[in-house]
Amino acid sequence: MSRSLRRNHWMRVGGFMLILLAFSLLIWVGCAENSQAPTQSQTGDESAALSILNAEVQKVMAIQDAHTAELMANTDVLGTATGLTENGELAVIIYVNLESQSFQKTAASLPAQLEQRPVIIEYTEPFRALKSGGGGVSHTAKQTPPIQLGTSGGWRYDLANGYCCGGTLGSLVKIGSTQYILSNYHVLEADIVSGGNSRVAQAGDPVIQPALIDVSCNANNAQNVATLSGIKSLPGSNVDAAIAQVISGMVRTDGAILEVGTISASTVNASLNQAVKKSGRTTGLTRSSVSGLNATISVAYDNECAGGAAFTKTFTGQIVIKNRRSAFLAGGDSGSLMVEDITTNPRSVGLLYAGSSTSAIANPIGQVLSFFGASMVGN
Repeated sequence: MSRSLRRNHWMRVGGFMLILLAFSLLIWVGCAENSQAPTQSQTGDESAALSILNAEVQKVMAIQDAHTAELMANTDVLGTATGLTENGELAVIIYVNLESQSFQKTAASLPAQLEQRPVIIEYTEPFRALKSGGGGVSHTAKQTPPIQLGTSGGWRYDLANGYCCGGTLGSLVKIGSTQYILSNYHVLEADIVSGGNSRVAQAGDPVIQPALIDVSCNANNAQNVATLSGIKSLPGSNVDAAIAQVISGMVRTDGAILEVGTISASTVNASLNQAVKKSGRTTGLTRSSVSGLNATISVAYDNECAGGAAFTKTFTGQIVIKNRRSAFLAGGDSGSLMVEDITTNPRSVGLLYAGSSTSAIANPIGQVLSFFGASMVGN
């Protein structure tokens, strides 16, 4: 079961009380499909790391794929991935719903091995947005233009039914010479019914910084920094992503991210145990490591802020990151760019969009860029 990391906690219009996002709980379904294709930036030694280019990792991914449908026929099984045991042996991870009354019975029925590969049982509650603290630099304050990214932001009209929403403006990409802010579909483009606010998100609508959630739901207290492209990645694609064209002078042209700085123009595949970091609206600068590759997950989406269920999307080939007690990713961090945990010009790894208090989920960045025909802005 899972939920997208919705655009941050909703706020009642005119009030200041944040509440957790309320996505419908859903069961993970399906088998993993093709993983992220190599990008132009990958180095020759990447196949030696435990990335999807590694031959031994590919063998375990194939075993995982072959058994996923059968495993997930049990509704207590939330998903599968390829990971590592405590002693560093490649294994198949099976995620079991800790909130189910029968989780112990389910765990006892699962195999200890699959095709002579060890199985790891990981207990987790359903994936959902959870509240957490922040760092020393404010990621919710209104910035003096040109702004840095890794900051609070969202669709200017993202309020409905007495609530407003927001997420993270993650990074800067370009198509040709035109620059765009990259975030999630469910942060920028998810309003698809003219219900609680009598409008739907469409091309040309303003994107603001900070998000409505951080300005008491009053867009006049924020600033327009970009305009929506109108490209809706969901439900048709395998990424939860959106782009908004930068308004001249409003965003740093070097794509600097709060507490990260400038990044590389190159990208890299995720690898097991890879050290990563992100800069987001709610938890600020946080660090963790990759715990799973090739994950399959289904996510429920609303049709507007505080709206009804719109559709369910099954993603494949996803990256799983350790997220104990939501310390790496929490509600409102949706849209954050995940990069290597190095000091200077880190390479992009994935676009974060969903999670629980044990694991976070990211789209591989190569899939995101391919969907838009875009490239990272960086050095």
